[in-house]
Amino acid sequence: MADQEYEKPVTKSKYADAGPLGLFGFAATTLVLSLYNVQARGITHPNVVVGMAIAFGGLAQLLAGMWEFPRGNTFAATAFSSYGAFWISYAAILLPGTGIAASYDPTTNEFASAIGIYLLSWFIITFMFFIAALRKSIAFIALFLFLFITFLLLGAGSFTANLTVTKAGGGLGIVTALVAFYIGLSMLLASEEKSIVTLPLGVF
Repeated sequence: MADQEYEKPVTKSKYADAGPLGLFGFAATTLVLSLYNVQARGITHPNVVVGMAIAFGGLAQLLAGMWEFPRGNTFAATAFSSYGAFWISYAAILLPGTGIAASYDPTTNEFASAIGIYLLSWFIITFMFFIAALRKSIAFIALFLFLFITFLLLGAGSFTANLTVTKAGGGLGIVTALVAFYIGLSMLLASEEKSIVTLPLGVF
C-alpha cells in the first residue's frame, strides 16, 4: 500500500510520435535523389526530385520537427526541422523560377563550386548530429555516419567534377535512405499499443 501511494502515475503524451513521418520523408526523398546521383536508368538530371523535396522531404519533415518540440525531443526536432529546410532550399536551387542556377555562367564551374560549398556546410551540420547520435542507438549512429560521408562525397564530386565520386555519394545515399526507412518502421511499430513485431535499433 505504501508503494502505491508513492508510485507516480504513467501519463501518455497527447502528441503522437512524429518521428516515423520525418524519417520516411527524409528516406524517400534521399532515395530518389541518390538513385539520380548514381544515374539509375540513365537519368542525369535530378529535377524530378523537386516535388518530393518540397512536399515530403521538405514540408512534411519540417512539420515533424515542429511537432517534436512540444514533446521535448530536442534532437529529433532539430534534425527534422534542419533537413526539412535542407530539402526546401535544395528544391529552390533546382526550380527554374527562382533563377538561382541560371544566374551562374554556364561556361565556368562556378555553379558546381557553389553547390560544393552548400553541400560542405551540410556535411558539417550532419557531423554535429553524428556526435549527438553517439548517445543514442547503433541505428542512429549508422544513419548520421553514412549521411555525413554522403554529403562529403557529393561535395567533393561537385568541387572536382568527378562523376565517380558523385556516384559513390549517391550509392552511400541509398544506404542512408534504407537505414532511415528501417528506423522509421521500427518507431512506427513501437508506437502501436498492440504491436507484435518490433525492430531493434541496437543499444549503444
